[in-house]
Amino acid sequence: MLSARDDHESGRPPGAAPSRPLAEALAAGTVLLDGGLSNQLEAQGCDLSDALWSARLLADGPAQIEAAHTAYVRAGAQVLITASYQASFEGFGRRGFGRAEAAGLFARSVELARRAAGAVDRDVWVAASVGPYGAVTADGAEYRGRYGLSVSELARFHRPRIEALAAAGPDVLALETVPDTDEAEALLGVARECGLPVWLSYTVAGGRTGAGQRLEEAFALAAGDAHVVAAGVNCCDPAEVAEAVRTAAAVTGKPVVARTWRGAGARLVGGCCRVGPATVAALAAQLGEGRDDRPGRA
Repeated sequence: MLSARDDHESGRPPGAAPSRPLAEALAAGTVLLDGGLSNQLEAQGCDLSDALWSARLLADGPAQIEAAHTAYVRAGAQVLITASYQASFEGFGRRGFGRAEAAGLFARSVELARRAAGAVDRDVWVAASVGPYGAVTADGAEYRGRYGLSVSELARFHRPRIEALAAAGPDVLALETVPDTDEAEALLGVARECGLPVWLSYTVAGGRTGAGQRLEEAFALAAGDAHVVAAGVNCCDPAEVAEAVRTAAAVTGKPVVARTWRGAGARLVGGCCRVGPATVAALAAQLGEGRDDRPGRA
């Protein structure tokens, strides 16, 4: 596994967990997500033209991933989302990695984010990204859903990914860019087995999920799940966000995830694709005037 760095500037150990759960921080106020990891990696000169996307660098350039995470946390991000969105055992297998090696790469994604979090002397939560089946096929299906797979088949695909990430000890699982209710049901069911808190974030279009289901139906899956600490949307037209946020809040009664949006009551906000550290820093300035950055404070 990765060796510890000896150049941390803060007083927090590189592997230190936050002083309180993310759910507690959300209950207290707005929490700022990072931006698009791929954007920062490309700004650092990384080539992401690969079916594994940023997950390729877990093997080929882990220092680049840690540097990208560090750029966001120094910009003010309070949550770092791991480079595992497009990672899968099948994808790593096509690159010649065995099961144990692939599991190590999933774990590395969490370790890199945790180490980057140690660059600042305040709470930073690590969210292990679990992208949808369509992200792994790398053909845009994450925005459409309806893969022709049953809930049980989708659960069988996601289970080893989620188990590998959960074993690395993230603070929360980010079930993100989910296009339909079948996949949400599969993801939530597997995540429940691991016992970690999760957030569920749909991609939406035309006031419905990417697959065309009503948002009331989609968010109802999270309403009675005690493991879900937030629900919301990402990777969608900003014009869709306000109504989706209102629906998520009304149906689930939970804090709401809205990348790049605070209106309508979103508590977990931040960037997404094409949003870099400079924008996150501007958001941090707007959200955090007078923020106390001492250890133990969000």
